[in-house]
Amino acid sequence: MPSGCAIDKGTALAAGFDADWAGTPDVTTIDTTENNTLPFAGSAAGTLTLRDGTPADRVSALANDLRRYVTEHGNVTGRIAAGTVTFTVVADRRRADEALALWRSLTADRRLLSGDLHDAPTKGVVRWRVELTATDAAAATTLFEDLLTDGGRHRPLSDVVSLKVGTGRDTRPGLSVGTDFDGARPTEALAAYQAVAARYAVAAATLMPDRAAIVVAKQADLARARELAEKAAPTLGTALKVTTTGAP
Repeated sequence: MPSGCAIDKGTALAAGFDADWAGTPDVTTIDTTENNTLPFAGSAAGTLTLRDGTPADRVSALANDLRRYVTEHGNVTGRIAAGTVTFTVVADRRRADEALALWRSLTADRRLLSGDLHDAPTKGVVRWRVELTATDAAAATTLFEDLLTDGGRHRPLSDVVSLKVGTGRDTRPGLSVGTDFDGARPTEALAAYQAVAARYAVAAATLMPDRAAIVVAKQADLARARELAEKAAPTLGTALKVTTTGAP
């Protein structure tokens, strides 16, 4: 039965994705999910995982093929996992090319452990959620600023709804920095972090537009660290927390 006529349309679309991409050279696995919202209505998502070392030109060719596929198959989301980064391939050529270009630069960046460029459409307009894991705290802040300013190594995507960059779970010191879901930047939180880090060792920090949590090493002067942070982020108020690893 054609997918357009299937009662469980999401299931049919996912099965069609599996069948259409099975046996594609350089694709090691195909992962699909389906969403059956109503009888005869639904959607599916499929991710093509490419073999390690697939050349960039081959990734580009597969991304172009996948872009045509999602254009021709409504309600299907296509994604590619290649190297350290997974990215969504959208129907709009300009935006698809932007994501592919960012994939190229990110996978060549040794500061990056993993990344996800995920579409977050709003009323039919392509928007993006970007999540990156960096090798260390310094790399995380550099990547974050780079992807916001368009003045560094990586060219930001158009219409990013949220950006989050962090360190790996076992990385010390740990850091997580992000925008909110309206794209607001953590300007004061970053300023507070940088003011404290310039004077004391920071063990961990979470930095968001409306809050900041900074943990300093137990040898630090906690009162002075708080003073530095509060001066740099005067409007965060009680949403600014500075603690120590030596706190009970």
